[in-house]
Amino acid sequence: MRILTLTHGDDVGPELFADVAAADGHELQAWDMPRQGPPPRDVDAVAIFGGHQNVGEEARYPWLEDEYAALEAWVADGVPLFAVCLGAQALAHALGAAVERRDEQLAGFYPTTLTEEGIADPVLGALPREFEPFNGNAYACALPREAVLLADGPCVQAFRAGARAWAVQFHPELERPSFLSWFPDRPLGDVSGKLAAWRPLGAQLFRAFLAAAG
Repeated sequence: MRILTLTHGDDVGPELFADVAAADGHELQAWDMPRQGPPPRDVDAVAIFGGHQNVGEEARYPWLEDEYAALEAWVADGVPLFAVCLGAQALAHALGAAVERRDEQLAGFYPTTLTEEGIADPVLGALPREFEPFNGNAYACALPREAVLLADGPCVQAFRAGARAWAVQFHPELERPSFLSWFPDRPLGDVSGKLAAWRPLGAQLFRAFLAAAG
């Protein structure tokens, strides 16, 4: 399967998901939105990752409009899609939901719980009912109309839109080097151990998406 990976800068990307895709024989097609512009639409599946940009900054980052249009089209066409952090917020915005700055930025591991719909979901259901993923977001989204809430925590943590589009506010793909680049002055503490413990859960989650996409 050929998976288009939309990124928004040099310090964000598929990370753990790239390892899972390679191990399972899938091909990743990298697409840097700021540099390459409108993405191709004829793809088997799409994964969209984070970035320092935010919904509402279209005057500064006009390519966000191209991303919104692509996301709306992929959902309408039933293209399997997995969106992370900024990707999740962009998807929510493309579907008409509000995205707003939080009073306080999230930067750490936060208790998160699957809803009953999340437990039954073919993708989010790969995770335990309660888990602690890493969040690194100053903005958060409301649940889009007709979307299904799959996980809740310090904010809307996961939802499904349409039949084949999934979005998570947390970072299931995160590896230690990216954490260090995002938060260079923050003591590691038990972050390394928590990321190592998270790795098999992140792999399970993306494999569940690949199975659903196939």
